[in-house]
Amino acid sequence: MIRYFKPVVFLACLVPLASLGWRAYSGTLGANPIEFITHSTGDWTMRFLLITLSVTPLRKLLRQPWLIRFRRMFGLFAFFYGCLHLTTYVWFDKFFDVHAMLADIYKRRFITAGLAAFLLMVPLAFTSTAGWIRRLGGKRWQTLHRLIYFSAIAGVIHYIWLVKADLRKPLQYAFILGLLLAYRIGAWLLTKAHAGKRPTAGQQIEVSEG
Repeated sequence: MIRYFKPVVFLACLVPLASLGWRAYSGTLGANPIEFITHSTGDWTMRFLLITLSVTPLRKLLRQPWLIRFRRMFGLFAFFYGCLHLTTYVWFDKFFDVHAMLADIYKRRFITAGLAAFLLMVPLAFTSTAGWIRRLGGKRWQTLHRLIYFSAIAGVIHYIWLVKADLRKPLQYAFILGLLLAYRIGAWLLTKAHAGKRPTAGQQIEVSEG
């Protein structure tokens, strides 16, 4: 069942790109096509990051373990749209002008935050395969992939610093991210509390002897 559903989800994840392609073909990207493409790819990068972070809470709350099979796909699509977002800036906006880009990174803090968000995704995409899980070991791999939290936070900061005036959309992303992080912190605290209540080996021996 899942193997038949995966191609459908994959194609659905390509719909934003197809929509951009159609708009470009039909000339409906607006008065500033570069800005439209930049904002659209940035939005979908942020959305896929949040979707990726939503998989684990939904899997546990809904008791649907099969959802975990889509997390890697969503994460890679976040990286894919992040690459498109960066490419639009580097190619269409700055025309590969390294000096102009370095000046932007130095002078415009939203560029710095956005670049940090993207760079944090690079090792996650590179080590997303089962082979890398084996090479790094499960615990080290999980520790590395917690970088997604910092990437999402940097992405939200990038968006807030970018828009300045109309903060509704970046604040919506920030709210969703806050809920997802709060869930993880709550789950971690509950795990710690339950672990603290478990009897130690000595206590178990005393109980069994009594």
